[in-house]
Amino acid sequence: MSLRTKKKLAKVKSFNNIRIAKEKTVGGVMFVLTAASLLLVAVMGVGLYLKSAPILEEHSLWELLSASEWRPFKNSFGFFPFIMGTVWVTAIALLLALPLSLLTAVFLTEYARSWVKRWVYPALDILAALPSVIYGVWGTLLIVPWISERLAPHFVEFSSGYTVLAGGIVLSVMVLPLLVSLFVELFSTVPHELRDSSKALGATRWQTTKKVVLRKSVPGIFAAVVLAVSRALGETIAVLMVCGNLPEVPRSLLDACYPIPALIANNYGEMLSLPLYEAALMFAALILFVVVLVFNLASRMILYRLKKTAY
Repeated sequence: MSLRTKKKLAKVKSFNNIRIAKEKTVGGVMFVLTAASLLLVAVMGVGLYLKSAPILEEHSLWELLSASEWRPFKNSFGFFPFIMGTVWVTAIALLLALPLSLLTAVFLTEYARSWVKRWVYPALDILAALPSVIYGVWGTLLIVPWISERLAPHFVEFSSGYTVLAGGIVLSVMVLPLLVSLFVELFSTVPHELRDSSKALGATRWQTTKKVVLRKSVPGIFAAVVLAVSRALGETIAVLMVCGNLPEVPRSLLDACYPIPALIANNYGEMLSLPLYEAALMFAALILFVVVLVFNLASRMILYRLKKTAY
């Protein structure tokens, strides 16, 4: 073997060593960043638990979650009305936003002309970028009076308009752009060959959409809904402005409610000199944290099973 060949082999070996070292370094950095993100979630959970520990020592977990009386001056902290208010508002928002966003995304990807898309997509981006307080003001000026003056008189004698329904409507409008954008991206990833094959077999456009596009996108639709619900659970300002903020368990859509994020935003920083008050608010944040975490973990398991059965 000549000297020149040996030098070339040495250069190639050195280059490969450098490349391998770079790949290992990048992989190590990415692993550290991933571990740091997971550690951050754990630190947040532990921090909330430590802050809420005093109220857990004073009251049992079942008592806190099942009691309905909220009287901080009397050391009564019942979180059941706030939990139910959060569930009501989030459920209504999802029931209103999901079918509308799904049909809108189907129209934009399967039926709409190009000039329609040029107008609709920027409008969705604007809606998604609006601050939540804008939605709250819109709900206060339009939705609340409409419920109070037009809708509620058909069912009850009096309603202020600041109700579960108002919170659900405002929240549904907030999550609508997110869901539409996710669904559009999802439907756009379905290969056109599948659509062409379905149409070649005699299927109509709607049959192709229903049997091919939607069925192929089921795992992604589920993941998008989970993301929207996670955002809806933590929304604060807009819901706070229209839901009435009464610590009572809502019995109907025309009752006021008090979601957990509104409880924290309304009271943190005030009256924290009261015993256990700060711990109670931290426990409210811990409830929200655990609900979102469990919901996402459960959805990931379901999503994994859906993908497994699909393939």
